[in-house]
Amino acid sequence: MIQLKARIALELPAINRALDRAVEVLPEPVRPVTRHIFEAGGKRLRPLLTVLTARLLGHDREDIHDLAVTLEMLHAATLLHDDVLDNAMSRRGKPAAHTLYNVSSVILAGDALLAEANAQVARRGDPRLTRCFSEATSRTAAGEILEIAAQGRVDTSAGHYEEIVRGKTAWLIRAACEMGALAAEADEASVAAAAAYGENLGMAFQMVDDALDFAPESATGKPTGGDVREGKLTPPLRLYRDSLNDAEREAFDAAFAGFAMSAADAESVALRIREAGFDTAVRRQADTFLDAARRALHSLPDRPERKVMLKMTDYVRDRKK
Repeated sequence: MIQLKARIALELPAINRALDRAVEVLPEPVRPVTRHIFEAGGKRLRPLLTVLTARLLGHDREDIHDLAVTLEMLHAATLLHDDVLDNAMSRRGKPAAHTLYNVSSVILAGDALLAEANAQVARRGDPRLTRCFSEATSRTAAGEILEIAAQGRVDTSAGHYEEIVRGKTAWLIRAACEMGALAAEADEASVAAAAAYGENLGMAFQMVDDALDFAPESATGKPTGGDVREGKLTPPLRLYRDSLNDAEREAFDAAFAGFAMSAADAESVALRIREAGFDTAVRRQADTFLDAARRALHSLPDRPERKVMLKMTDYVRDRKK
């Protein structure tokens, strides 16, 4: 893990400088909102993966960081919109943008951020990169729509959940790796392997995120049990629901479908999930995707970046927040 942290520390300044450059070319009225979302922090996982994949496959130019941040810009735009839709009060421990700026301005800032990201990709002059970015945009939107449609439903199957996650989370991470491979002008097999690594890493990342939703707030810095209050039947909740007797399940279904879960109810559900080990069980389920990610990675060149990307799978499996 030291190797991963060292590489993040090495790449992060250049990634943040590229984000600063992207903000500065936006129209002036848009900049305060976009600065706010970027200054709130974040793991910068997507741009890091674009850089690592490009370097792994032989790209040695410094302009990779300007391409790498385009998917972070897309991700930030979705966060701005999500916080408005969810009426979220905070993001990464700071006030959500729409609580400081008016809602219309925040929505339009997200649109402008997405438009500039698309323009930055198009300026590369490679239609494959443009296609990759466009598909990531549409797949992400589709995943979000599927998730909204599934809220409050207790009949969301494991397969439908995977379809939601593939769209709302995994496709952006897949695209980050695919764009890195395309920028390096890698062969088709290498591009496909990079995309498979990213997609499987993204699936596991979201599953672990869903497990962490039921960790104590003191450990993650996020309110416990947000998914149960928002009516999202994630894998830990499905395991919990399946463990209930008929009367308990009927009561749970009524409250879940009616979005009537209080913060105290969410804490109680979270405690039972942790005590039963359902969060740990979901981490084990995520290992299936992480194994697939490692297999894809092993078909790519044996260079220092591959070792870092292998460490990334360990980080995703073990992360605490």
